[in-house]
Amino acid sequence: MNKQKLLQSNAGLSAFILRIPVGIVLAAHGAQKLFGWFGGYGLEGTGQWMASIGLEPGYFMALMAGSAEFFGGLALVLGLLTRPAAAVSAFTMLIAIFSVHISHGLFMSNNGYEYALVLFAATLALAIQGAGSYSVDNALVKNELVKN
Repeated sequence: MNKQKLLQSNAGLSAFILRIPVGIVLAAHGAQKLFGWFGGYGLEGTGQWMASIGLEPGYFMALMAGSAEFFGGLALVLGLLTRPAAAVSAFTMLIAIFSVHISHGLFMSNNGYEYALVLFAATLALAIQGAGSYSVDNALVKNELVKN
């Protein structure tokens, strides 16, 4: 796949409307894991928890999940490398669904998978449709700053 096809999108305003809140939510969740912000446990605490549920090595898994969410979320907000950022985020949500939430059923009130499923669906849609008109990706393609 060439660079222009990776970045180009005809999604218009709808992708922007989807990218911003999803990117903010993902970045905030990643900041909880990486930095302990917003009531999170940071890498050490998140790593211990991940190890306790069988995701080993816990610290590394916390680093990977936190980085995917934090940096992927920031990329979505900017509309920069949207397709790869969204694909990594979607994969991260699948891991969360099947390793943490699936046994609790659908509803969040029971620690179920509904929220992770919504984030998975939104990031998968962005991975398919791209960033849309109002994005760094689109500006790079439009101004021919990215060549094949």
